[in-house]
Amino acid sequence: MYFFIDTAKIEDIKKANEMGIISGVTTNPSLIAAAGGDFHETVKEIASVIEGPISAEVLADDTEGMVQQGIELSKIAPQVVIKIPITAEGLKAVSILKEMGIRTNVTLIFSATQALIAARAGAFFVSPFVGRIEDVGGDGIALIDNISTIFKLHHIETKIIAASIRKTQHIRQCALAGADVVTVPFKVLMESINHPLTTAGIAKFKSDWKKTQHE
Repeated sequence: MYFFIDTAKIEDIKKANEMGIISGVTTNPSLIAAAGGDFHETVKEIASVIEGPISAEVLADDTEGMVQQGIELSKIAPQVVIKIPITAEGLKAVSILKEMGIRTNVTLIFSATQALIAARAGAFFVSPFVGRIEDVGGDGIALIDNISTIFKLHHIETKIIAASIRKTQHIRQCALAGADVVTVPFKVLMESINHPLTTAGIAKFKSDWKKTQHE
């Protein structure tokens, strides 16, 4: 399973990339607005840092608008993947963009059936939302597991990006459930690196080393 970072903050992307952890980036209009940058310029700057897939979301509601925006976004950099919500208009856009050789990430997936439909439309990635499912009493990890099982059973090559990751446990659970990618906010990514026993172990090693220096 690969790690993507779910942010539009360039500094956070650079920090995660320097650790050699992440293989791509996912963004959305809310994240770009929170980062305070211009949409296209932000995607362009991310592409200067990350060689892997960068998901950039369309804002149009109709197929024609989605396709046009997708084409424009794909011109920013070859690694840009067009993020499209799962709607009837969105699926038509996915199919058209696939014929044009433009990869898509179908987002706002909340059921295994939606994921299967998106895959058949030609999605390169599907993004089921783990945390948001749990917010309404559902089982986000079971959703990842179901999609993974269906894709393997029917030899579907579409990749699963586990999105809406809220806690470090989600990372392990998604890996076990068969996600191809987990896209993680910077804060959760850093939390997943740390462990109190690691901190205590480092402190003890340093303390013991100092003792040897006084002998």
